[in-house]
Amino acid sequence: MRTIKFLLQKEFRQIFRDRAIVAMVIVMPVMQLLILPLAANYEVKNVNVAVIDNDHSSYSQKLITKITSSGYFRLTGYDFSFKQAYKLIESDDADLILEIPHGFERNLVRENEQKLFVAVNAINGTKANLGSVYLLNVIQDFNSDVRLQFIQPGKFNQQPTIYIDSSNWFNPLLNYHVFMVPGILAVLVTMIGGFLSALNIVKEKEVGTIEQINVTPIKKYHFILGKLIPFWILGNVVFTLGLLVGWLVYGITPVGSLLLMYGFIAVYLLAVLGFGLLISTFCESQQQAMFVMFFFLMIFILMGGLFTSIDSMPDWAKTVTKFNPVSYLIEVMRMIMLKGSGLKNILSQLGFIALFAVVFNSLAIYNYKKTS
Repeated sequence: MRTIKFLLQKEFRQIFRDRAIVAMVIVMPVMQLLILPLAANYEVKNVNVAVIDNDHSSYSQKLITKITSSGYFRLTGYDFSFKQAYKLIESDDADLILEIPHGFERNLVRENEQKLFVAVNAINGTKANLGSVYLLNVIQDFNSDVRLQFIQPGKFNQQPTIYIDSSNWFNPLLNYHVFMVPGILAVLVTMIGGFLSALNIVKEKEVGTIEQINVTPIKKYHFILGKLIPFWILGNVVFTLGLLVGWLVYGITPVGSLLLMYGFIAVYLLAVLGFGLLISTFCESQQQAMFVMFFFLMIFILMGGLFTSIDSMPDWAKTVTKFNPVSYLIEVMRMIMLKGSGLKNILSQLGFIALFAVVFNSLAIYNYKKTS
């Protein structure tokens, strides 16, 4: 214990000696939590639409009014030909083109049907997909309103009608901040713990102090513990700051147990820090360690379920995510913070993370070459 105590004193002095790093560790996560949840929004708004109205009837005007008043579309062009409207797509001033043909109102009234033409700028796949779905829903609502005007009361369908009342559990208002903040906090804790631990042993190699440590009678596991514990504490500090920002700025309070969250984070940090220290034992320079950790973190984050649902991934990607510790943390954070899940509900995720922690730290201790 005395050996670990002296190592911890050395590490904390080394950490606090560089005040810029301390400020970055504390300020950077707070700033990212203030900015990213406001920007990361899955709801597509302000879709630019150009309309070609060849009918100029009261019905076509009602349709255009219904589209622009939906809150999702901005009318950026009211053109007389498709060629003019297409120029707006080429200049990125329009995402959709809606062409209303001649006789739109007449065909609706007389023949009870009419086709519309919709062209979609599919460069941005997400915006194109959602924007076209929004537009089709608005057109369907308009079509229902028109049909109701011409159906006589006696001609209504007498068959039973099913009405659906839906409710949104755990996030009643579909607030994206509630959904994104736990996931972003999980990513920030991973980035801070992973990068700092990955650069630590390598820094000792570059400065030359690793040679002095190697000639001392310090055990290998003492050395790894001395490197791990300070960043484990810093990781918990970052997590606490993130919870405070989520509460004070976004009004998000964990529904589940805070103690359970900190317990899971404690085990998770052991896994991430162990992975970073393992990378650090292989690398000879901070640049190497930084790029290797960046490579793995990009995969962890993009395949962790923060931006893309794991259920929608192909089977091979779902298999890869089983070896992704970030996916377990994001899932557990949302389960505890939003659903109020208990220990029994997260036992499988906790078991996988504990296994990662044992494997990564054991490999880091084994791979550390204590040679003079």
